[in-house]
Amino acid sequence: MPEPKTLDPAARPAGTTAPGGATTTATGTPGAVTTAPGAAITAADSSAPAPAHRWTLGLVTVGLVLAALNLRPAITSLGALLEEVSEGLHMSGSVAGVLTSVPPLCFAVFGIMAPRLARRFGPAAVVGAGMAAIFAGLLLRPFASGTAGFLAASALALMGIAVSNVLMPVIVKRYFPDRIGSMTGLYSMALALGTSVAAAATVPMTEALGGDWRLGLGVWAAVAALAVLPWIPLLRDRNRTGTPVESGPGKTTAAPAQATTAATAPGSRITRSRTAWALGVFFGLQATGAYITMGWMPQIFRDAGVSASTAGVLLAVTMVMGVPLAFVIPRLATRMKNQGPIVVALGLCGLTGYTGLFLAPSAGAWVWAVLLGISNCSFPLALTMIGLRSRTGAGVVRLSAFAQSVGYLISIPGPLLVGMLYQHSGGWGLPIVLMGGLMIPQMIVGTLAGRDRTVEDEC
Repeated sequence: MPEPKTLDPAARPAGTTAPGGATTTATGTPGAVTTAPGAAITAADSSAPAPAHRWTLGLVTVGLVLAALNLRPAITSLGALLEEVSEGLHMSGSVAGVLTSVPPLCFAVFGIMAPRLARRFGPAAVVGAGMAAIFAGLLLRPFASGTAGFLAASALALMGIAVSNVLMPVIVKRYFPDRIGSMTGLYSMALALGTSVAAAATVPMTEALGGDWRLGLGVWAAVAALAVLPWIPLLRDRNRTGTPVESGPGKTTAAPAQATTAATAPGSRITRSRTAWALGVFFGLQATGAYITMGWMPQIFRDAGVSASTAGVLLAVTMVMGVPLAFVIPRLATRMKNQGPIVVALGLCGLTGYTGLFLAPSAGAWVWAVLLGISNCSFPLALTMIGLRSRTGAGVVRLSAFAQSVGYLISIPGPLLVGMLYQHSGGWGLPIVLMGGLMIPQMIVGTLAGRDRTVEDEC
């Protein structure tokens, strides 16, 4: 084989990189990337990422959908059988209460690890490992003979969910830089579907399997196993900075020079960004509302005279609203320079829903359930804004980890505080006022996070 020819700098094609790693924008070719002048390289040494094949993008799409379907069943399936699990493992009421607060805590703690893991192994490999951790945790959990083993297996699954939560927007930015809204909507819709199905189907499946809660929880390990498969062929993709790949004609094949800067910038610098803080607080407030809704809304309706079965259906209606809207809202958000109006619209739906729960919880139950379901779609909006508020894949990694870790830490005390207020006040009036009141700061910080700017400009 003949030796590769050294290219003349003037004749170097766009999309190549100099040995020192410097990149500059090509003159006369908008969006293209070429090497710094005077740096000689060989054709065999070009480090520009290769265009993504159709099968690769298809595989990533399938992987995103299956991964999203598995990001909540570990939580909602346990919630449906919490009483049976508590009795079977002889848990005290306090331990069972702590168990319901473990997910956001794990999301906050383990989510911080995601950027470092992504830099070392590549985001696709880490998400694949996250799916494997979910599978292992769900498989081991039903065989636990005591509370400690059950908690350890649950933590393993939640660790996989945490790193995947953070890196899903990164995967979208990496493989679909020109379709952030539609792809975020697709996996957000799958996430909402997985949440709803696990909540609604776990108890009937358990009854069909003889009433054994261990089998009812173990079924979800099989679903998680399917989510591992699409990521196995992607383990070779060791792109550590989240550089967008070419996904079609005219798309960039390498990030501009600021991608390298973002990848090497200290992670602590994200704390200097007001947009990052606004997005983190917005994420936390919407998560607080979602956890309160999932944990307490059925009880609110039951205490208002609604039957237990109807209260369960009302919760399902609230959760199902996220399936179609999770696809529509991100697409709409990416077409707007400022996402503040969407934030306000969703917040007003939530404020109206909580007002209705306060004034006439049973008379307008179906309307309030629908409005709160619409309000909970602030979650896919927050994920979309994570992708929009950074120019580079590396920036998305840091922003996603920061916003979600801060957000989930903020959400931890919410459901516990509502329970305490309900217990000490003897009714739902004061807790509902708190829930509705939180919508106001959520709209304020969400509007700030929705402004047309990027965190790189503020760090």
